[in-house]
Amino acid sequence: MWEPDSSGEMGKWLSGTEQANLRRAIIIWFYRVFLPNRAPELEFPEVSDFTNLHEVHDMLAERIKKWPELWEERGREEGRQEGRQEGRQEAEMRALESKRNAARKLIALTEMSDQLIAEIEELPVEEVEKLRAETQH
Repeated sequence: MWEPDSSGEMGKWLSGTEQANLRRAIIIWFYRVFLPNRAPELEFPEVSDFTNLHEVHDMLAERIKKWPELWEERGREEGRQEGRQEGRQEAEMRALESKRNAARKLIALTEMSDQLIAEIEELPVEEVEKLRAETQH
């Protein structure tokens, strides 16, 4: 039976030909269960040899170096998307307020009906009625 006496002993033991099936099972579990659950947004390249621990180690060592860059880029992209969404919402709010202000002026300066003002400013009639009630107070 294997007993650990240094940090490299387990690797040596797993490298033995009699442990090929165990190595394969560990690597497959690592790729299909452990990594996807820890970093679901990342893609992992296929391993050509599911029994070669060194291949897996070398590939992961290279890949892990790139993860912070990928995370930063994804964060920047999410930030850009959120910024665009916030910008659209802000523009929509400004446009709506502009329509309300124009409707207030039409209410104050003309004898137009609420229906006509609503059509001109592309507002619901209920909105124009509410604005008229506010201006008369």
